[in-house]
Amino acid sequence: MSYTRYAIYYLPPRGALADFGARWLGWDVQGGRRAPPPDLPGLDDVTMTPRKYGFHGTLKPPFRLAERMTAEDLGDAVAALAEGCAPARTRGLALSCLGGFLALTPVGDAAGIARVAARCVTGLDRFRAPPPPEELARRRKAGLSARQEALLTRWGYPYVLDEFRFHLTLSGRLPEDRIDHWRQVLQARLPDLPDPFTLDAVALVGERQDGHFETIHRYALAG
Repeated sequence: MSYTRYAIYYLPPRGALADFGARWLGWDVQGGRRAPPPDLPGLDDVTMTPRKYGFHGTLKPPFRLAERMTAEDLGDAVAALAEGCAPARTRGLALSCLGGFLALTPVGDAAGIARVAARCVTGLDRFRAPPPPEELARRRKAGLSARQEALLTRWGYPYVLDEFRFHLTLSGRLPEDRIDHWRQVLQARLPDLPDPFTLDAVALVGERQDGHFETIHRYALAG
């Protein structure tokens, strides 16, 4: 299958957390198929924005493939990167609110996760085509800092390297008066979260013609 964009994700291993995330968002990124969501009023609106990406933590944001690069070359490069990259560990994951949306974030020192993400961003950058002007303009509408503007110009995305914060998204941006409600709903339904949390694999994913992302291959971190 041909894909419009590619990205490098962390995907929870198959199990209670991955299954919950797929159902909650309504899309199983690991299986490339829709997942039946729980019957909760308003949930479809809450999860509409993150749905097409699936339940994941971004390590290298979505990018178009550069000219003269192939998907096979990219897969080989991800495999080589994973072979030489050590896993990362934190004390666990917790439900947090980031800029108005709900997500699972690391508990404790996340420097190891940032290290893996930085390797993905920089080590695979030759495969990234420059973003089109309209994408750059859309990013800048958020009101970027000088550092974020520099990262956008160099790496095609403003929230990488020292601006990176690992998270597994569970909602779109919520009205302030609905954040506590949806936090309570999620807290009541989340399965047991990993304790500790180990990031020991990365996944190459592709954006299908319908806009949804699906897994191409997972690679164990073996460095």
